[in-house]
Formats: sequence, C-alpha cells, structure tokens
Amino acid sequence: MANPNQEIKYTKIFINNQFVDAVSGKTFPTVNPSTGKKLADIAEGDKADVELAVKAAKAAFVRSSTWRQMDASGRGALLWKLSTLMERDANVLASLESLDNGKPFPNAMYDVQGSIKTFRYYAGLADKVGGDTIPSDGPHFTYTRKEPVGVVGQIIPWNYPLAMLAWKWGPALAAGCTIVMKPAEQTPLTALYMAALSKEAGFPDGVINVVPGYGPTAGGAISSHPEIRKVAFTGSVEVGKIIMAAAATSNLKKVSLELGGKSPLVICEDANVDQAAMIAYMAVFENQGQCCIAATRTFVHESIYDQFVQKASELAKARKVGNPFAEGTVHGPQIDDTQYKKILGYIEVGQKEGAKLVTGGKVVGNEGYFIEPTIFANVTDDMTIAKEEIFGPVQSIIKYRTLDEAIERANNTSFGLAAGIVTNDINKALTFSHAVEAGSVWVNTYLAVVNQAPFGGYKQSGIGRELGKDSLEGYLETKSVSIRLPAKV
Repeated sequence: MANPNQEIKYTKIFINNQFVDAVSGKTFPTVNPSTGKKLADIAEGDKADVELAVKAAKAAFVRSSTWRQMDASGRGALLWKLSTLMERDANVLASLESLDNGKPFPNAMYDVQGSIKTFRYYAGLADKVGGDTIPSDGPHFTYTRKEPVGVVGQIIPWNYPLAMLAWKWGPALAAGCTIVMKPAEQTPLTALYMAALSKEAGFPDGVINVVPGYGPTAGGAISSHPEIRKVAFTGSVEVGKIIMAAAATSNLKKVSLELGGKSPLVICEDANVDQAAMIAYMAVFENQGQCCIAATRTFVHESIYDQFVQKASELAKARKVGNPFAEGTVHGPQIDDTQYKKILGYIEVGQKEGAKLVTGGKVVGNEGYFIEPTIFANVTDDMTIAKEEIFGPVQSIIKYRTLDEAIERANNTSFGLAAGIVTNDINKALTFSHAVEAGSVWVNTYLAVVNQAPFGGYKQSGIGRELGKDSLEGYLETKSVSIRLPAKV
C-alpha cells in the first residue's frame, strides 16, 4: 500500500555493515520533487568516506575472508534472501522511491518487483560461472578460471534508483566482488534502505558499502581510487568521459558505462496507427521522459504522418499528471529544479527553431517540478530537440519517405543505445534490426528490457553491457592455467 508519509529510517553512510556519519560531519538535503520540499538530511560522503569504504571492501575480499571462502551457491543464497526481504518490504521501498524520485507509486512498485527479479536471476547465475578446459599443444593440461576482479565502485543515476542498484549489485555479488556504491544525490533513500536489508540478509561485513554524496567529490574519489579495480557508471556522456579518464589515469581500472541516448522509433506505412501511436507514447513518456532509452525521435512515414500526429496528441493530452500517490496518476514531476528548467529551455528552443508545438509545453501546478507531456511536429534533423538528449517528456515527430532514408537518419547521431520499428513486414523489421546502430532493437514493442538479455549501447552510449550473462564479464578476470603432464610411457 502506498504511504506518502513513509518514515525515513536511514540517512547515514553505510560502511562495514554499520551506518555512520560522514567524516566531515556534513549533510545534504534530499528533496521531494512533487513539492520541492526537503525530505531528509543525508550524510555527505567524500574522499575520506570513500577511503574507509574501500578499506572495508578490501578487508572483505582477502583470500581468508568469509566472503571469499563462501561457496558460489552461498552467494546465490544471500542474493535470494535479499530478494525475499525486498518482497516483504516492497511497499516501503516503493513509497520511498515515489517520495524521493517522484514517479507514480504503481511505477515505483513495478521497479521494486523488477529489481526482485534481477536479484533472483543473478542468484541463479552465481554458481554457474565457470571456465573451460582447452586442448592445448604439448603435454599440458590447460584450463581457465573466472575470478572476481576485487573491489568495485558503482555510481548510479536518479531516474531508476532501485533498478539501477539491482543491475549493479546483482552481477557484482554473483561474481564474488565487494562493492562501494554512490547513489545519485537526488535519490539516496532506497539505496540506504537496501544497505540495511543487505545486512539483515547476512552479507558479511564490508561486502556492500553505500556512500551517498556528490559526483565531483564522492563519485570522483571512487573513479580515481587506486585500489578500486572496476568502476560501473550509469548516467550522462559528459560524466562518463570524466570517469573513464579518471579510471585511466589512476590505475587503469576496468570501466563499464551505460550512458545517454537519442533513440529512434520508426513507424512504417503499413503499421496500425493506433497501435503505433500507443507504442511511441509509452516509449517517450515513460518515467516522465527521464529514460535513457526514450524514443524521442519518432520517425513516421509521410503517408500516415498527419494521422499519427493527431493520435499522438490525443494520447498526450489524456495523460494524467500529478501527485505520484494519487489514484490514476501516470505522470509525476521531473527530478529537480535543474532538470525542470533544462527541459523548459529545450521546449522554448524547439519553438524558436520552427518546430510546431502540437500540445503541452507548459508547467503544471504551482509547486514541484511538473511539466505537461509535450509533442512537436514538423521537426527536422538539424533542430536542437532532434539532436540533443532532453531527458524529459518531449516527443519530436519527424517525417520520412523510405526505410533506407529512415535508417540513415536514425544512425546519424553520436548515440546508439536503443531503437525500434513498428511494421507488419518481416523484411522491413529484419532490415532495420540489422542495419540500425543500437545495442537494443525492438520490433512492434518498446522498452522490452529483460534480465536475461544484455543491455548497453553503441558509440557514445557506452561501453560494456548490463544484465544477462554478459554483465558478469565486467566483474570477472579470466586466468589461464597450464600444467605439464608426465611424459607418455
């Protein structure tokens, strides 16, 4: 049951299975984006706190530690136990997520259930990570071992706080690593609650550490720390480049980056317009448009363009914006004042550059950070709203003539995270799927992210993959062992 008055129990840094104040004694506010008012003061971690967290994580990773001596199936059992505790406290987690992030409560609960499934997927994979035996030349027995990289740093965003935590913790723990995580400063509440659940589940001291704080300080300390062996980041391209540079200049730590997108969704002339408009609607307005895979470039065939724009407008106008805890709300606020003003700025630029504002574009209410679902028509590829990631509820509908043209224009971007096509022609579906430069491609659907399939991007949308078996590779080293055998007799 949704609880807009949910108690906030955990506001301190979590190191070595204990909640502690920041070394500096500093705190920072986390704000409810529905009201713009402070929810709680959170301990502000920085370099000193990261140092303590790394020390704890290193101690938990020594060969003789409880964690390193634990069977792989034991790690899986702990992950499963954590998922059952999340199930027990699902209402608490979802309420905290809605308060801190602003997403409607049913969406927050969907994220909770999805995160439970993520942990259970990796619980099942924990004892299935193995190497190979290799038929090497000469009198040798050769095999490979998969070993955890060690202490890993993880920096997660504010748009899907709990889901991104699960995407990071799941494979790292299944692989046997220890963790120092920094949640986004806008949304630390569910990460700190999960830290408490991890202790209750029985994870040994130092295996999981959570240091809330700001990117340049806490995040910078993680990405440049010489004893962290891998850093995983989800967020903007700009910050991803900073993290990659810090990883290179510190100790050449492994890096996985899941970054931004400007994803295309191509609507073919044979598509059912009602169905296509609904797919596009969900693809762009999900999570208030604060979604890295949002299909903000909607390419529509010229023969159905006007009909599609009309239908898209009807859907956007009917979308209920408001209090995340109110029944029937499907669209909450933007995350904070900075993002709110950025989105409004893009809407203004879109109009100045000649795009047709079909619907939306205005603020909603007199408190919080609410913006109407917004649709632009007559958008051209050279417009700012067609090129830059807005990260808000803004759909740009673009006209095209041929599929080849649509593919070329879809690929004409520095991003490559996701793409989609709506068509009843299997040849068009396969041609597009094979030609488009994107890590995830969806046909007659969108946002079909599943735990079993790898997720990540081409080009500046990132390095490495989340989810699926592929994500484990970023947390593992491969060791080759060769043993000389006795000579034949």
